[in-house]
This record gives sequence, structure tokens and C-alpha cells, in this order.
Amino acid sequence: MTKFHQPIDAAEVPRFAGLSTFMRLPAVATAAGLDIALIGIPWDGGTTNRAGARHGPREVRNMSSLMRSAHHASGVAPFEIANIADVGDLSVNPIDVMDGIARIEAGMAAIVATGALPLAVGGDHLTTLPSLRAVSKGPRGGGKPLGMIHFDAHSDTNDTYFGGNRFTHGTPFRRAIEEGVLDPKRVVQIGIRGSVYEPGEHDWAKAQGIRIIYMEEFVARGPAAVIAEALQIVGQDPTYITFDIDSIDPSMAPGTGTPEIGGFTTREAQQMLRLLGPVNIAGADVVEVAPPFDVGGMTALAGATVMFELMCVMATQVDQRRDG
Repeated sequence: MTKFHQPIDAAEVPRFAGLSTFMRLPAVATAAGLDIALIGIPWDGGTTNRAGARHGPREVRNMSSLMRSAHHASGVAPFEIANIADVGDLSVNPIDVMDGIARIEAGMAAIVATGALPLAVGGDHLTTLPSLRAVSKGPRGGGKPLGMIHFDAHSDTNDTYFGGNRFTHGTPFRRAIEEGVLDPKRVVQIGIRGSVYEPGEHDWAKAQGIRIIYMEEFVARGPAAVIAEALQIVGQDPTYITFDIDSIDPSMAPGTGTPEIGGFTTREAQQMLRLLGPVNIAGADVVEVAPPFDVGGMTALAGATVMFELMCVMATQVDQRRDG
């Protein structure tokens, strides 16, 4: 019998029954002893238009009840090879942006200090900034700038919004680079598309060394070639994976704050995530699931499935490290 936490068996207890936790795993009070900590960050204080991602973690937990115990393609059974549990939601402040960011950083820092790998569900994309701060300073980051593979419709490297506000969900990676928690030469952004505020909107990001793969290039090259390049860019040093659900086309993931047509299919997203095995993953998140705009829970289901795909890759890495 495995010594690791196990999800509730859907063949014994129906998915609509019981407490709602990520993957139907036990809810625990601390990440101590875990290999992977599943975390909710119910905060959208950086949203500039359609709010609602604060409700994302709860609905992703609900739809994650549809995940089973093993990956059908890879055969990975994550709960057999890694100790994984739901550590609950980080403390947030819905009416104070800077305090909200500070709370998220402190909560994430406490989790990574235990040695557990964080896999979080936001929340808007500004939640990734305090997560990056904590992970880069933690045992896996080693106090050095992280690399990042970033799936998104938007670069999120703008400078300010609304009278000089520097902290929104459109600015997190500019701030992370300025603060030295991201190495821009080890950052690749995949799926960027949609109208922009001005023709040179991405010039700053490119000047720092960020590799932007626009959706048109992705379509021309395909998932395998794009991820092969991404692996070369991030190399073997610690890397953060961040997946904005609006990278998926809104026909398949309508429940998000800033939808952009022409995105990935869910199948393309899965193809790419399954190729991330060589990445030295220091942490990951799924963000911008906004249930108030969802239809039939399909976006929350996409978010839960992305989470499961990432969890399988991360669990495999844990198992490989354990085996030396």
C-alpha cells in the first residue's frame, strides 16, 4: 500500500459528494512532508476589466473531481509516486492590492520553505509575481532569477495602467524582471495574440531578451517544435511554468477576464504540457479562470485538466529525483 495521500475513489464515492478539494485529495494544514502542494490563490485585485478570477480556485476544485488517478497517455499515476495534497487557499486581501501581494508572497514562501513544489490556481496573473518572488528565494530557486515558460494570449510586460499603477495583471513580468526574480533571457512566451495598445507594445520585453512566440508562429511550427525551442531557452536551471487560461481559444475556455479569439485548442495545450518533462520545474500555476463568465464549467474543467497535466509532469520529476 502506498504511503502517499490518495484521492477519494470516484467508484466508491460519487464525484458530486463530499468536500471539494483539488483532485479530491485530503485537505492538509501544512505543506510539510508533501512533494507537491496544490494551492488556491483566490485574488483578482490586479484585474483591469472583467473581474471574477477570485472565484477560480473554488470552481477548479469542483471540476477537478473529474480527474482520475492515472494519465491515460503517459501512464503516470501521480498519487503513487509523489505525496500530493490540497493545502488550501493563501490569505488574501480583496481591497488592498499591495497587502494582497504581500500576503500571497508570505503564504507561498511558507510553502516552498518546506521543500514542497507549489502548483497553484489563481486568481489573476498578478498573483504570479509574489509566487515568483517566493519560489526564486526558496530552496528550489536558490536565490537566483528563474526561467519561465509562459502560455498566454498577452505578454503581461506593460509598465503602468490608470495613472501610473505599476501592479496589475498586465504588468507582473515587467516587475519580476526589474526585481531580478526572472531572467528575461530564459523566458519564453507562447501564444501571444490579439490587439495591442500601440505597435511597439512588446518592444521592451524583446529588448530584455524575452522570446515571444506569437500565435501565428505557433500555428506555422506546431506544438512539438515550439516546445523544443522553449526547452533550449530555459535550459536546466530552475524554471517556473505559468499557464493563463486565456491562451486557450474562448470557444473552449470562455470563462476568463480578457478573452482573445484564435487561441490554442485544449488538445494543443495538452500536447505542449506533456513535453515539459525535461524542464527543471521549480513551481507552476494556472491563472485567470473566471467562473462568472464560464459556460457549463468548461473553463474550470480546462483549468483542472491543465493542472492535472502539470501535476503528472511534476510528480514524475519528483520520482526521478527520489530514485537519484
